[in-house]
Amino acid sequence: MQNDYIDLVEPTPKLHSKKCRIISFLLRIFLQFSIYLITVIVWVISDFFIALLSLVLSFIIIGIVRSKIRNSVIPTKQREYQYNDQGIADWYTAKEICNDELEQKLESL
Repeated sequence: MQNDYIDLVEPTPKLHSKKCRIISFLLRIFLQFSIYLITVIVWVISDFFIALLSLVLSFIIIGIVRSKIRNSVIPTKQREYQYNDQGIADWYTAKEICNDELEQKLESL
């Protein structure tokens, strides 16, 4: 007899405190828009073609940062699912930064 078990999927954590939501929002803005900000700054300082090169380079670097953050906090069984920048920021903020608040709420119950 074969037992097929469905692995439980842990939902994206909800952030309850205002501090945690602000940190998550800032991390999401960083992951989404830092590529373009770096490109515009390089374009203003330097040439258009160097700005295009910095666009490609910053796309690669932010992609690596995004994947490192994603793989460090999302459970192993759920890494095959697609997560947007908001989901990654929520996971990271809940697991790494606001973990103390979660433990305090659990202890108070």
